[in-house]
Amino acid sequence: MPTYKEAGVDVGIGNEFVAILQKKFPYIGGFSGLYPINDNQSLVASTDGVGTKLKLAFELNEHSTVGIDLVAMCVNDIITTGAKPLFFLDYFACNKLDLNIAKEVLGGISRGCEKAGCMLLGGETAEMPGFYKNKEYDLAGFCVGIVQNKLVVNGSFVEKKDVIVGLRSSGVHSNGFSLIRKIIQDTKVSLEDPLDKDSLGKCLLSPTKIYVDEVAKTLSKYQIKAMAHITGGGLEGNIKRVIPKEYHIKLDYNWDIPQIFHWIQKKGRIDSKEMSKVFNMGIGYVFVVSPEVFNAMQSDSDISYIKIGNVC
Repeated sequence: MPTYKEAGVDVGIGNEFVAILQKKFPYIGGFSGLYPINDNQSLVASTDGVGTKLKLAFELNEHSTVGIDLVAMCVNDIITTGAKPLFFLDYFACNKLDLNIAKEVLGGISRGCEKAGCMLLGGETAEMPGFYKNKEYDLAGFCVGIVQNKLVVNGSFVEKKDVIVGLRSSGVHSNGFSLIRKIIQDTKVSLEDPLDKDSLGKCLLSPTKIYVDEVAKTLSKYQIKAMAHITGGGLEGNIKRVIPKEYHIKLDYNWDIPQIFHWIQKKGRIDSKEMSKVFNMGIGYVFVVSPEVFNAMQSDSDISYIKIGNVC
């Protein structure tokens, strides 16, 4: 049974590195960082990449969706504070610039920014001969938003018996691909194999969902105590980041888990505990609310909220 660590990604060491940074910079460690600009407002910033999901894009020669992933990974982080995205910058590094590939990637970034309601302000394109393989590239993104200080969501009011509510993901999003690629390599499956209504490759390249609209609508209607973007570290690891350390979480896993995760678990012979540490399992974004607020959410006809557990 392969693990994320055996695939080359040690989440534990990453957490240790954050702990080292926090000794000097104690405000580091959230999904994004806040910078007060006056008594009423703070800028909120985050930076991220797409990771080894790019390797599948190279193999399939499909570059139109990874730009959406790039924007999503950044904006979904800053909105966990309640921020509104303002602008986005990208970094595109390659061996030699291929205009067709670059146009596809930029098109995805543009669509992602449009969906997130933020401006693509600029970026950097770097040609680095000998550093990357031909037709391969790397991406990084940087997003800035703004929030009213009195409206910052930070998890400080979370209590026992609060309800953990999820929004559905669009698939694997942009985490866990080192493990997925190891499974594909070890089992010698083809990315063209059918899965659901599409091929395995297209299912895996489904772009990360951008939650800006749903989060804004939710904040306008309900009192939200904490929010988490489900990225590296899976459901449990990311939810624990936004609740007080004295509390724990209990997830029920009773929701409809998408077929792609069943495929990963079966093909890789991965136990359920490891799956929940690595993947979003069909839930890409989480709210923590009081039981009373959740009762109100259940009758919402605009957004589908899924109860996935409780704080204990």
